[in-house]
Amino acid sequence: MQGIEKFIADMADFVWGLPLIILLFGTHLFLTFRLGFIQRYMGKAIKLSLTRSTEGRGDVSQFGALTTALAATIGTGNIVGVATAVAAGGPGAILWMWLTGVFGIATKYAEALLSVKYRIQTADGQMAGGPMYVLERGLNMKWLAVVFAGLTAIAAFGIGNTVQANSIASMLKETYNVSPYVSGIVLTMLTALVILGGIKSIARVCEALVPFMAIFYVAGCAIILLSGFSTILDSIYLIVSSAFSGKAAMGGFLGAGLKEAMRFGIARGLFSNESGLGSAPIVAAAAQTKNPVRQALVSSTGTFWDTVVVCAMTGLVLVNTGVWQSGLKGAALTKSAFSTIPVVGPLVLAVGLLTFVFSTILGWSYYGEKAAEYLFGKKVIKPYRYLWVIAVFIGAVASLPAVWNFADAANGLMAVPNLVSLLLLSGVLVAETREYLWNGNLDHEPADFAAAPGEKRKGKG
Repeated sequence: MQGIEKFIADMADFVWGLPLIILLFGTHLFLTFRLGFIQRYMGKAIKLSLTRSTEGRGDVSQFGALTTALAATIGTGNIVGVATAVAAGGPGAILWMWLTGVFGIATKYAEALLSVKYRIQTADGQMAGGPMYVLERGLNMKWLAVVFAGLTAIAAFGIGNTVQANSIASMLKETYNVSPYVSGIVLTMLTALVILGGIKSIARVCEALVPFMAIFYVAGCAIILLSGFSTILDSIYLIVSSAFSGKAAMGGFLGAGLKEAMRFGIARGLFSNESGLGSAPIVAAAAQTKNPVRQALVSSTGTFWDTVVVCAMTGLVLVNTGVWQSGLKGAALTKSAFSTIPVVGPLVLAVGLLTFVFSTILGWSYYGEKAAEYLFGKKVIKPYRYLWVIAVFIGAVASLPAVWNFADAANGLMAVPNLVSLLLLSGVLVAETREYLWNGNLDHEPADFAAAPGEKRKGKG
């Protein structure tokens, strides 16, 4: 087992070398400037996202698509992922996570826009979209579409399943001495109840769960920060200065420098907000929307809430409470920070992590399922769902280092085909943005878009 864990760790380190960091963060920067700093429309985007519009063609509402995407993105990356980044890369990793979120808003906007533009309607009337369809229909690169879909179907079991189950099982064991087997059984049963009903069932649960869990968790973080209000400015200074000079946690990799802060900050940033990964646009393609830009704006708010707000709150709590120097890692580090507020702190963490984990497992089940459907047709959906449910239990009792490193490696490989499509189709992004956003036509719905969002595609199964 130690040999396997070392191999997976080495693979993750190789995948997340300097080339991928440059490609990912470089794409964020390139699209930010190419799209005229699209982040400036965040106010308009948030307003759009809060309207439960059902106008336009699609399977779920804009709000339903957003909450499903948020369900998938707001997960252990926001709690345990931030902690592992700080333990390995020092406080400076938090700034790199935050910057990944700020500039990643443009990438999330771009990938959602293309996925809605190039989506298709299947023979049974449902929408199907995502980077695999963008690569196939927008760039005529079927082979790369197959590569992306294959990586997504596999990677989903890491980022969206086993990592999530592992984190909640570890935290419940640490806090309440609950056996991972008990946690795994309960989580597996709850997952089965929802995902076997498909996207509409998932969206209904996420619409109710996501707003509650986000507000509850952020409020808990705010209480902890208020209790240590006098040192917040010092903590912010430490985060910013460490991002460019390097400062390792006491029990972590001593001597961590700029490379470690960037590597773990950007990797965990991607794990958390998934901008550039190509996952969220899969559900964006199912949204009821008048045009691609409208849904792209709504989707871009996911990165804002996930990383710019929630991850930043977690990171500030870890640094401001001083627990980042304790030598603890993962769930134990986050638990230590929240335990500074007796009773309330551990409860906020337990409820927050449980709801984050459950919602992420639901959202990612849809991503993996649609990728598998692209490869094998409708016949694969039910077997994939059953396999997904089984994997939840396996993740709950697995080894944390192996699971996290597998997720890192799979995410990195999955991001490459998607980033290639975004860069090659940047001209299309600008043209669509100009047509609907810059020219003030956000409410316009082209006749061909309403009537035929894509050619009919017969199921292969």
